[in-house]
Amino acid sequence: MIEQQNLLFELGSEELPPKTLLKLSNALLDGIVQGLNAAELGFTASKAYCTPRRLAVFIENLASSQPDKTVEKRGPAIQAAFAPDGSPSKAALGFASSCGTTFEQLERLKTDKGEWLSYTQAVKGQNTEELIADIIRASIANLPIAKRMRWGSFTTEFVRPVHWAVLLYGDKVIETEILGLHTGRESRGHRFHAPHSVSIDKPENYADILYTQGKVIADIEQRKAIIKDAATSAAANVGGIAHIEADLLEEIAALNEFPVPITGGFHDRFLALPAEVLITTMQTNQKYFPVKNADSGLLAHFITFSNIESTRPESIQQGNERVVTPRLADAEFFWNQDRKQTLAERVLSLSNIVFQEKLGTVADKTHRVIKLAEFIAQHLNADVELAKRAALLAKADLLTSMVGEFGNLQGIMGRYYALVEGEASEVAWALEEQYFPKQSGSPTASSTTGQILAIAEKIDTLTGIFSAGLIPTGDKDPYALRRAALGSLRTLIENDLTLDIRRVIEFSLSLFTHSFDVENTETAVVDFVFDRLKGYCLDKGYSADEFDAVMTVKPTDPLDFMQRLAAVKAFRQLPEAESLAAANKRIRNILKKSESPAAATIGALVEAAEVQLLTSAKQSAVDIAPLLAQHDYSATLARLAALRNDVDAFFDSVMVMCDDVELRANRLALLNLLSEQFLTCADISKLQS
Repeated sequence: MIEQQNLLFELGSEELPPKTLLKLSNALLDGIVQGLNAAELGFTASKAYCTPRRLAVFIENLASSQPDKTVEKRGPAIQAAFAPDGSPSKAALGFASSCGTTFEQLERLKTDKGEWLSYTQAVKGQNTEELIADIIRASIANLPIAKRMRWGSFTTEFVRPVHWAVLLYGDKVIETEILGLHTGRESRGHRFHAPHSVSIDKPENYADILYTQGKVIADIEQRKAIIKDAATSAAANVGGIAHIEADLLEEIAALNEFPVPITGGFHDRFLALPAEVLITTMQTNQKYFPVKNADSGLLAHFITFSNIESTRPESIQQGNERVVTPRLADAEFFWNQDRKQTLAERVLSLSNIVFQEKLGTVADKTHRVIKLAEFIAQHLNADVELAKRAALLAKADLLTSMVGEFGNLQGIMGRYYALVEGEASEVAWALEEQYFPKQSGSPTASSTTGQILAIAEKIDTLTGIFSAGLIPTGDKDPYALRRAALGSLRTLIENDLTLDIRRVIEFSLSLFTHSFDVENTETAVVDFVFDRLKGYCLDKGYSADEFDAVMTVKPTDPLDFMQRLAAVKAFRQLPEAESLAAANKRIRNILKKSESPAAATIGALVEAAEVQLLTSAKQSAVDIAPLLAQHDYSATLARLAALRNDVDAFFDSVMVMCDDVELRANRLALLNLLSEQFLTCADISKLQS
């Protein structure tokens, strides 16, 4: 029986990049786990640890060796294994040599397909201690590090200089070299509280020893929980609620091995600034958690975290307060200066900002978006003037000092300045909502004008970049076109907006003045958008064949597409679905092989089953017409499902491809009539059983 022991690997370094620490940690764990699986080394569980100065992986109950196994190798066929005189052929001797044996030791393998030479070999599994170092080195080599560095006279490369490496299997050190370091059992404690070596006796004691002897909390999830609880408690002590965003929580946990909360404050005059300005200043520049009141308004307090347990925490508090005050004062200055010029007065200066070489300036983009917003608003029966005004002012806040300092406030500051200047509320909110949804799963624009501007802005970027020949490939998408396409789709679908996306794309392309292949570009953009729609639908739980069934009929209104898709999914649950899908597949195959059928008439059909099917099909055509007008595709397909018995009876008793040319043509016409009715919703022949 193969023995099992726990494994620990720890790599100690200079402070690792906080924003990528968790990504590196998970990648190291994934690489090692994949290596163990590939080597057939069994284990029961795995866990990653990481702090600013270390990456570590713990593997529970790792097998001490690979399992022994029997390998059967197949050689040349028997007819090629012997020369005419009966002696072994060169192929047979070569096979024996490759197996490390003699021809006489080879066996014969008989199957129903023939007979071959074979060799069965018992392969003893390698020890884990012999394999693990290479597995770890391979994982480190494949870490997602954008730019590796060297240090001193070493030739090794890593994201930061490394200083120690621990590698234990059970209570034994696996001695090897990793990134130029000799492995051992000596880790290190907190840089300030315990700047000495910490000996790890066994892998399972790793986290406890680091905490008790090294003043280090090795588990980032544990540090996140401690930080969140401490921030919540500290905020409550000043009568508020900590504003904790997941990204900042993770970053603070990645900056501290032993986080200690510090509460600070600032002058309440700064509360007159937009809340987003204060939050951005505190979060982005200072890594502080802002403090809000019960009504979500800001209080003049913040929560920060120190990596040391100071005997004089008030000194740390005062130092942070001295640092944040001038930053807030700068923001206050920007706010006051920016309001000396209106957004409308800034629009002309957008001609000084290049959007893209072939597509012109941001002013050129603004003029296109105005026309596109007007086009969309007209088709949605929305307020055209509000849409045009929002499009005119959309990019003006790019020229403000506040957005120049805090790029993430683009759009948000546009809203604030527009409201101060007396613009319509819907216009002001649209300036922010043009960037919605900001990320996967986040809300789309809530106002109609915001929805129009969001679609127009994204479609202009999408069509423009495609027309310039800068189509995204692989993972490279510098203009975020995938996000633009998906954002447009989500805005339409999730707000029940009926709009022909192909017509919008076509109109948008007509606004560009540079030379490009308009027809091919339109096709490429439409295909790109519907590729994103497929991903969206699959994420929503629809299957690929359901999507293909709708895509075949090429609806160009995304909302209409989703209504059809929901209907197909509902149809699939009906007891008639499988039979009708198979029948439709049969019908489509027959029609593909035949000439275009003429119209069928009852008098031209002779079999009772085909006469009945035609009668039923004509009646269903009458019944589904009002349903289609209301886009009630579920009711349409449910009504068509009632044709199942007549369709089955037809195929059971009627030969479509009969010798009578006229009768054959009429039967084909009947099938075509039936097929066209189903295609009013989707091609259900695409559904897999």
